[in-house]
Amino acid sequence: MSTLISPESLELAPPPFVAPPHRKRWLLIQPKSNTPLMVDSGKVSMPLNLLMVASMLKEHFLVDFLDERVGDEVPQDFTGYDIVALTSRTLNAKRVYAIADRARAQGKKVILGGVHPTMMIDEAREHCDTVVFGEIESIYDELTRDIYADQLKPLYRPASEAGWKPMSTLDQPDFSFARRSPNSKHYSFRLPLLATKGCPVGCNFCCTPRIYGKNFRMREVERVIDEIRMRQYESGKPNIHFSFMDDNISFRPAFADALFNAMVGMGVKWNANISMNFLEKPEVSALAKEAGCQMLNVGFESVSPETIKHVHKGSNRTARYDEIVSNVHKQGIALQGYFIFGFDTDTPASFQHTYDFIMQNRIEFPVFTIATPFPGTPWYEEVRHRLVQHDWDKYDTFHYMYEPAKMQRDEFLRNFIKVQREIYSWPNIWKRMAGRKLDWVWLVNVAMHHFTQRLTPATFM
Repeated sequence: MSTLISPESLELAPPPFVAPPHRKRWLLIQPKSNTPLMVDSGKVSMPLNLLMVASMLKEHFLVDFLDERVGDEVPQDFTGYDIVALTSRTLNAKRVYAIADRARAQGKKVILGGVHPTMMIDEAREHCDTVVFGEIESIYDELTRDIYADQLKPLYRPASEAGWKPMSTLDQPDFSFARRSPNSKHYSFRLPLLATKGCPVGCNFCCTPRIYGKNFRMREVERVIDEIRMRQYESGKPNIHFSFMDDNISFRPAFADALFNAMVGMGVKWNANISMNFLEKPEVSALAKEAGCQMLNVGFESVSPETIKHVHKGSNRTARYDEIVSNVHKQGIALQGYFIFGFDTDTPASFQHTYDFIMQNRIEFPVFTIATPFPGTPWYEEVRHRLVQHDWDKYDTFHYMYEPAKMQRDEFLRNFIKVQREIYSWPNIWKRMAGRKLDWVWLVNVAMHHFTQRLTPATFM
């Protein structure tokens, strides 16, 4: 039985846009950062968000793609391009602006997107013709029509009543844009994969709620599995490695459960960011292991209940940290644990307490960062009058931002260096990793040993 469609509803959906015979050409640029620390060093992940943009654009435009992080060079002359588009984080914003200014000086239309332009719209607009807020897929149709009509708007963001597009419209990204580069050997063997978007937890230091709102979207499990099978086919083998790029793959437990069950028996290996409270149930780690999980990335942030309350991270219950680690380790899954120092609740004792927790629980890959108030977050507005760093290059979570309420600078940096050197000393690496077979997690620890032994207070200034 056919369904009648009213003329009014037809008017709401414009016909699909058909590109003219002479297509406009884009240059998509993944910029490098200027930070001297370990941000764009070693093997880097293929830039999934920008590859998703390239995959969308190819239906209506000619698209060239380059990634400065792997050694691709940005041309001095942008002749031949109609659009130069860059994605930007805060730590590479200055680099992005320099390229954008040069392209505009040559008469090219410049589009900026990514976290920093979304958080700092007015600043970004000084260096481009258009800012894309949040994600391009939700405004892509409008942007495409405007480009061909030569009527670019200064800002594109979905109308509040429309919201973000559901992830069911998300096509599988075309990795060939990255693989064409002569420098593609510098990409990690772990392929990026996206199953969800957003994280409604609402930590006051996080950019995600600003970009996506307190919104959580999911792809259909079948579409994620189809993409995994496609990557297996491309690789010619089942045992490929993935990194889920989701902010928090577990926010909807029923979805994560369905996805993990569907991955059982596929032969893939993977890691993902996951919420701590989801791991309080031991069956979650057991299922993740069965589905091929090698490592879970967990934001412990702090072992202090006071600090967890201070940053509004209600999903973390410090009294259950030991239990959560035990659940994961019983399955042979490694933990990449993130620990932040420098909040106003921190004291010199915070470093010792964190050291004790890591050693007692044998966290395989602890990552230590300095509390960084990113522009556009609620926390940035709270502490901006106390900031000592105003150079975007240093917003990499490894530079000293402001003096915590309970520690002076020299005391903070001395302890920050000490905890890293001790955790990554040879004896403590052996204690934390004893019994684990030699693998890439061991190699990371070796690299971190050499890195931490070279740290000085000047490194973080």
